[in-house]
Amino acid sequence: MKVRKHIREEIGDSKFSILVDETCDVAKREQMALVLRFVDEDRILQERFFALIHVTNTKAATLKEVLSSLLSKHAFDVQNLRGQGYDGASNMRGEFNGLQALFLRECPYAYYVHCYAHRLQLALVSASKEVVTVAQFFQKLLFIVNTVDSSARRHDELRDAQLEELARLLAIDDIETGKGANQICTLKRPGDTRWGSHLGSISSLKKMFKAVNSVLQNIASDGSAGSIRADGDTAFNYLSSFEFIFVLCLMEEILEITEDLGQALQKKSQDIVNAMRLVCTTKVLLDEMRSDDGWEAFFDRVVEFCVNHSIDIPDLGETYIMCGGRARRQPDHFTKEHYLRVEVFRATLDTQLHELEFRFNDKVLDLLTTSATLIPKNKFRSFKADDICELVKKYYPADFTQQEIYGLEQQLKHFVVDASNDKELKNVSTLTNLCRYLFETGRHSIYNLIDRLLRLLLTLPVSTASAERAFSTLKIIKTRLRNTMEDDYLANSLLVKIESEITEKYSYEDVLMHFKGAKKRKANL
Repeated sequence: MKVRKHIREEIGDSKFSILVDETCDVAKREQMALVLRFVDEDRILQERFFALIHVTNTKAATLKEVLSSLLSKHAFDVQNLRGQGYDGASNMRGEFNGLQALFLRECPYAYYVHCYAHRLQLALVSASKEVVTVAQFFQKLLFIVNTVDSSARRHDELRDAQLEELARLLAIDDIETGKGANQICTLKRPGDTRWGSHLGSISSLKKMFKAVNSVLQNIASDGSAGSIRADGDTAFNYLSSFEFIFVLCLMEEILEITEDLGQALQKKSQDIVNAMRLVCTTKVLLDEMRSDDGWEAFFDRVVEFCVNHSIDIPDLGETYIMCGGRARRQPDHFTKEHYLRVEVFRATLDTQLHELEFRFNDKVLDLLTTSATLIPKNKFRSFKADDICELVKKYYPADFTQQEIYGLEQQLKHFVVDASNDKELKNVSTLTNLCRYLFETGRHSIYNLIDRLLRLLLTLPVSTASAERAFSTLKIIKTRLRNTMEDDYLANSLLVKIESEITEKYSYEDVLMHFKGAKKRKANL
């Protein structure tokens, strides 16, 4: 009660956003986590876990009713809602009947921002669906992982094979040693809904390539069962083909480029304007990889890997024969180099660039892109006070009166001159730091309208990482041995655990005094 009261007082009458995500706990009960994002009085961006709600029906209307009831119970005004963040589930993001659409009908300024980390993940997954060779690669990858990971016996074989390979590398002094280095690993399964799982699966396979190769050969030669031998032989043929290795290296490099962006998007302090800057740098790196120089450097790395692992390298000048229906569309003089370079390498990168371009193109970004010109470190390139004021009229008419918009335009002009002459202010690179700096220097009272605009922009969510972290804590608190916990007790335990920073402010004496001051039960009167 004290922690929730503290969070409610932190928000006060400020504008806030909601981050919502769903998962099943160990008892197979559907749970919905609610996280509130806001800027507190000290201009610090906060994402506070507020509640865990058991929902028996995941329809958008039901979720809306449950969330509205909870917000109303704690005296939150839905009209102060300025953002919604979900992971992309259809019942939440639907434009007509989804949860975001239902809230928009009640509060038209509660802009929906699709979780950026999940958007990036969807962009990568879509590449595997658009490029046939890449789609087949992930099917083969999953088959290899399942074959090697089929039993405890295979686990032991894989472990022994890794130990033998490490012993060989140590004997020839081809590997560095040190505390925590050269740990025994396991293969990871790729999953579309688990961030970073594709990169983890590919990286683990490359790292354990020789050990996996050895285990598959043993399975293929095992005389115990014909079906198992067939799986081992098929998986071994996949693993030893040049095309599989080519796509393995390609997807690893693409995923490594986007991994830093994915991790950055999940930081609590990340503001949405800075997130867009990271998207732009990711597109630049992918475009550089697509160039002729990028192709040459990449292909050299693929050849080096194949040589080190005795994989046959085909003659790139030979004619490539497509299989199935694709052979009908095959042009004349279709070489293996053309197939790998154009049909696989460039096609995959083009899909990534296309998805990044269009999936990060919401109406909200119109306001955010223009607002980025407020950042002093950008040297106010393309800055126009009129444009910002017009966008404020368009997106936040309930937060600024016509007279205040005129005042905002004048404050923006003064702010540009002030920031251009302040050495410390010149180095501010994010909206989060700018909002904080104005408060620390007392300028927030002078530029009160700019301060209000910054707080609204920072309220917009970037990802649902905080809600997902709550589910990690859920697995710790509600285990197989404690699967009968009541909903209220579970939600309260999570709140105290996750918001331990607030919990530490209260002593046992505070709690005792609270109970002493409470009214006596009727039974004791």
